[in-house]
Amino acid sequence: MKPDAQSPADTGTLPNVETVLAVATEAALRAGEIILAARRERSFSVKNKKSDVDLVTTADVAAEKVVVETIRARFPDHGILAEESAPTLSPADYNRPLWIIDPIDGTTNFVHGHYQVGVSIAFAFEGVVHVGVVHAPFLKETFTATRGGGAFLNGAPIQVSGEDVLKRSLVATGFPYVPADIPTLVAQLTAVLTRCRDIRRLGSAALDICMVAAGRIEGFYETVNTWDIAAGCLIAREAGAVTDHIYPRSPESALPSDFDACELLVAAPGVFRELQGVLQSVTPRRK
Repeated sequence: MKPDAQSPADTGTLPNVETVLAVATEAALRAGEIILAARRERSFSVKNKKSDVDLVTTADVAAEKVVVETIRARFPDHGILAEESAPTLSPADYNRPLWIIDPIDGTTNFVHGHYQVGVSIAFAFEGVVHVGVVHAPFLKETFTATRGGGAFLNGAPIQVSGEDVLKRSLVATGFPYVPADIPTLVAQLTAVLTRCRDIRRLGSAALDICMVAAGRIEGFYETVNTWDIAAGCLIAREAGAVTDHIYPRSPESALPSDFDACELLVAAPGVFRELQGVLQSVTPRRK
């Protein structure tokens, strides 16, 4: 399902980012309440998506619905890229005012009773992300950023770690549901683990990236989806992190840079190049 067709109202100037941030924050908090209630009341059901390990719940669907409704009430003509209801875009959609939504990043964590669960909402204009909100309802933490306006956790400024040695760094990663990628994932894990202080696997890419932003870990790498990273990467950049890829992006890439979640690498500036070099040493270069 693709976003609604573009209309004349979709074009024009960048909306007021503080208004957009307020709407995104409201939507994330409302979704968080649905997630908390669903866990508390055990009022959700689970089904498989593409495999036995890739899950979706009725809470994902309900949270996404309230996020979209909150956005549509203020910006009815904007495009929507949402994991559950509108997960594809055409190149023509990239330059629209576009909201990028993951209603529950960490669905498996949610199902199994873990707390590392995030609502991720980003707003992009002309292919550039200008607003990002990641709300962790069980942790009572809300990460926010506007482009050029800094990054915040529950309203207080945050910044990345000043660590400059990988051996003293914590690094997070995840494991996508693609069996063919397991050998590369294991090689990456071995290479990084033998060169850093320790590895963390939190189960939510959006929160992993925000942990880099807050200086709680020094790096994160994984191949995920646009809705997993769009908000978190803005938050991380505004906190001083470097957001790039294991290998440089191809000049022929059809995706805007802020949407590209393939072989993503986010790290504190002091360890980015060292971590990137370690990963390049064991990662086959994509053709």
